Amino acid sequence: MKVLVFGATGTIGTKVSDLLSENHEVIKVGKTRGDYQADISSLDSLKALFEKTGKVDAIISTTGDITFAPVNDLTKEQWDVGYNSKFLGQVNLVQFGKKFLNEGGSITLTTGILSEKFIMAGASATAINRAVEGYAQAAASELSDVRINVVSPTLLEESTDIYGDFFPGFIPVPGNKVAYSYKRSVEGIETGKIYTVV
Repeated sequence: MKVLVFGATGTIGTKVSDLLSENHEVIKVGKTRGDYQADISSLDSLKALFEKTGKVDAIISTTGDITFAPVNDLTKEQWDVGYNSKFLGQVNLVQFGKKFLNEGGSITLTTGILSEKFIMAGASATAINRAVEGYAQAAASELSDVRINVVSPTLLEESTDIYGDFFPGFIPVPGNKVAYSYKRSVEGIETGKIYTVV
């Protein structure tokens, strides 16, 4: 299969790309690196990308910016970061990207453990992650020609140096384990599922 991975040069994206490259043609997309560059929050950017790549069999998003700040301090600008990037950006991949999927194609989005568990300064992340999951499940229920799933990992071992202090008591998982849920989504038959990796 021909698989388009957004955020392919990030922590999760690298693991997913490496795993899927064993059996598939992986096209790596990043904001500044990768085979191609694109911004998922911009439809013009996505249009330019798909004009270059043509049709694919699977689209994976492992990208999306979000703000961590105490709920009393969250500004509209900080809310907009997650809303425009992680939520609307991934919605864009479904709404626009499905036109470039071959028959039987799939789209896999990414949220995170904060859709279920709460941490200090994580209100925006929780709200955005839940919005992505709700949208994906509703869209999957309507679309008969496209499979849509979500991978929701907990803290990654590879990210503990950066985010570990935000997640006290959370047991990190290796990125390789997380990557297998994306493989399941791409190669399996399910739709409307949320694969929680803990």
